[in-house]
Amino acid sequence: MMCAKAYSRGKGSAMGVKSAEALDVSFDELPNYLHAKHSVYMEVGGATYYLTDVNDQYWRAQDTNQFNEKGHYVDCSPLVPTIAEFLDLPFHEGKSIRDLAAEATFYASGDGKDMPEDF
Repeated sequence: MMCAKAYSRGKGSAMGVKSAEALDVSFDELPNYLHAKHSVYMEVGGATYYLTDVNDQYWRAQDTNQFNEKGHYVDCSPLVPTIAEFLDLPFHEGKSIRDLAAEATFYASGDGKDMPEDF
């Protein structure tokens, strides 16, 4: 699927900053983690995706390697209303988060307070 929309990255935006330390979270724990934290970074196959909700109502995957002219991440999935639907939504080479979880590394999304000003 081609990436379409874009959302904000950087200081002052609602988007989080990827933690340096990997999370110890299994696929079975991921729905509860997303429900509680609202976002997570996922590295798989040389790509990094930002998995996040939109105002607690919809879920999406964003490609952290692609930005629009405003410096916003680009969406790689359509918006879906539930975490369950999101986890089974194909977006990376026809594979879903469920398909990729065993080979993926997950990272927390922080508030970026410790990031340099020019990030």
